[in-house]
This record gives sequence, C-alpha cells and structure tokens, in this order.
Amino acid sequence: MVLSAAIILAAGAGTRMKTPKPKVLHSICGKPLIEHLLEKVNKLTSHIIIVVGHQGEEVKNYLGSGYTYVYQQERKGTGHAVMEAVPYLPENGTVMVLCGDTPLLNQASLQDLAEVAVDGEAGLLTAEVLSPTGYGRIVRKGNHGVDRIVEEVEASEAEKEICEINTGTYCFKASILKKFLPQLSPSPKTGEYYLTDIISFLTKQNYRVIPYMLENYQESLGVNTLQELYQAEHIMREKINHEFMLSGVRMLDPHTTYLDVEVKIGSGTVLYPQTIIEGNSTIGDNCCIGPFCHLKDVTLDNRVTIENSVAEKVIIGENSVVGPFAYLRPGTNLGAGVKIGDFVEIKNSEIDERTKVPHLSYLGDAKVGADVNFGAGSIIVNYDGKKKHQTVVEEGAFIGCNSNLIAPIHIGKEAYIAAGSTLSNDVPGEALAIARSPQINKSGLAKRLKGKKSPNSP
Repeated sequence: MVLSAAIILAAGAGTRMKTPKPKVLHSICGKPLIEHLLEKVNKLTSHIIIVVGHQGEEVKNYLGSGYTYVYQQERKGTGHAVMEAVPYLPENGTVMVLCGDTPLLNQASLQDLAEVAVDGEAGLLTAEVLSPTGYGRIVRKGNHGVDRIVEEVEASEAEKEICEINTGTYCFKASILKKFLPQLSPSPKTGEYYLTDIISFLTKQNYRVIPYMLENYQESLGVNTLQELYQAEHIMREKINHEFMLSGVRMLDPHTTYLDVEVKIGSGTVLYPQTIIEGNSTIGDNCCIGPFCHLKDVTLDNRVTIENSVAEKVIIGENSVVGPFAYLRPGTNLGAGVKIGDFVEIKNSEIDERTKVPHLSYLGDAKVGADVNFGAGSIIVNYDGKKKHQTVVEEGAFIGCNSNLIAPIHIGKEAYIAAGSTLSNDVPGEALAIARSPQINKSGLAKRLKGKKSPNSP
C-alpha cells in the first residue's frame, strides 16, 4: 500500500443541495459520490477514517463496516475535522486527506501525489482553472514550492487573481499532523479551523511542501449543489461513453446514451438514442438496444434486440427479441430465441427457448417451456387477492387469443387452448381445451337495437 492511512471528510450538511439526502450519498452514474472516491482510495490504503457529522448514521449504514468512523459533532472547518481523526492515525507514515464530494479524482493522480509527497513533509494536489472564485488560492514560493494557501474570504484582491487553486486533497506525514494540528487557531472572520493553515506553518519553518498539479482540472471538481452534481455526472458519462466507443460499442448519439459505471457491453453492440442502462448490467456482443430503452441490472446474451422497452433484473438469452413497448419485471428469465412483443408485461417467470409472446399479454409467476405460442390478449391470472400462484405451460403448447389461465394451473405438452377460453383446471398434454359460453344468434335483433332510441334522447 502507498499510504499508511487516509482521512475522508464527509461531515458537511450539504445545505446547498436543498435535499434531505446526505450530500456524499447523492449518486452519479450509479454510485454515491463518496463510493466513487473510496474505490480509488481503497487501492492505496486499507486504513480509511471517514469523518461524518450531519446524517452520519445514514452514511455509515450505507458504507458498512471496513472503515473507521469519527463523528464531528460541531462542524468547525476542515482543520477541526482532521483533529477529530488524529487519535486513529498511525504513529508514522503518510496520511492522505480528501473531501468526500470529489468523485472524479483518478487513482493515478492520487497515487502520484502520494509518491511525490514522500520527498517532503506534505504534498498538495492543485489545479489551474479559468474561474477560481470560491476556491482557496495557491501562493507559490519561487518557481517550485508552496508558500501558503489563502481562502477566498481571506484573500486580497491580488490573491484572488491567482488561478492555481487548492483541490482539498493533501498528503501529510502523520507526525506533522500530530505536531501542527494543536497549533491551529480559528479564523477571526469565520470561526473555523482551516487545515490549509498547516501549510503556512510548514513553509515558515522551512519544511518542504510539494505541490502536484493535475493535468485535467475537472478531476478536482467538488459537488456542493445539484447543478454541480449534474456537471460531475456529465463529465463521468462522457468518459464512460468514450471508453465504450473505443472498445467497439456504437452509439448513434452519445449525448442521449446514459450508462452507469458498472455496466459492461460487448463489441459490435449498437445503442440507439435515449437508451439508459443502469446498475450491474451486462450486455453481450452484437446486441441492438433502443431507442427509448431503460435497462437496470440486466444480463443479455449475444445478439439480443430490445426496442422501446423497460427491463429490470432480468436475464435474456441469445437471439431474443423484445419490444417495442414491453415491460420485463424482476425475476424474468428468457431463453434463447424468445420473442416478446408489443405491450407485453412479464414478471418473475422463466420462459424457455423459441417461445413467443407477441402482443398484449401478461405473464406472472409462470414457468413456460420451449416453443410455446401465446396469442394476443393472453393473460395469466396469478393473484387471488391474497397469494400469488404459479402457472406451468409445457413445451409446444398453444394458447389462443384472449385466453385467461387462472393459477395455479398446469398446461400439458402440445396442449391447445381455444381462443377466448378462461381456464381454472389443468389441461392434459395434446388435449384441446375450450372454456367459453356458447354463441347465440338472435335473428333481426341487431336492426331493432339500432332503431331504438336512448331514453335520454330528445
């Protein structure tokens, strides 16, 4: 491991977000802000201290065990937050301090900072931006070193013109933190303890503070508002889409294609506009997805086509076709070569290969064999008002249009259900089932009905 420990500051109230959720738990590309950061830091050290405050229990409950949590009861600035973590630091080694709302930081940049910091008492991650308003400015000492960091509220007019900013990510020797944190005093303007003041202490005593400037300032962007949340997500999505296109995934319009960070897509797959793929989804090779598809936690084999449809927690076999306007709900498992057509809803059902449910049907809690055909308007009635019941349809069965199968029911192999039937009893294999009222024709009645006026007619 490169670091002895890391401290992640996550105690802020996030008032500018104007939402009830803790700021660091707001998600971009399928993961909370702090989880994006932790994925990188976990590769640098196994000793991570997370300073929480506002809604700290929610943060702790989400992230779970494996981290040391420190509660900052009174939020008096970054210096005060790190003071709370000092008792949990090792005696020696390098400690990195990061903000929990910086999801775009790359692991390589953090590792580079940790490595250059070894040559001094502290390391500082900086970035050059066009509009530095709101950030602490880096005041250089000569061409290489850092003299001090000046916060926006403390900066002079000349210092406000500096475009090199403090990203809020630092490396310190553990002994340095323990020595200088007790020397911090609150700002007379804000009453807060600034961690940045330690940099001034070090440079005044001729300790070496090594800056490391990011090549791309966007890595350092913090999230404090929903607008900044959008900006961070936009940057991350552009990176995700760019990497997929380099790997052989075609996007007709990357600007309207939304992919989460955990999504995997095989080469030769085409994504049409307005496609959203979320969660832990895996898409095979040579698939065709969209337009207007929303997929979440799905697994698609090769050569699957989905158009204008919604699917969540489903598995779809190779060469299957879904949509348009289908709704596949959790627990659905489609075999190879299955056809699910327009306005079909399927929930918690296994459907074997080459079965067709072309249109206007509902299948729930069903186990369907291979080569079954469901006619238009076929409904599996799985719920009796209290419990869900299973339907079994064996291979080769034919379900006629507008049939209702009232579960629990078993339709045998190669059975044939006549159109318009409502069945509540099992059907043996190769049998024909007819369950509908007999047709009665009343001669001349249609003419009489057409000629009769409504009681409300004038």
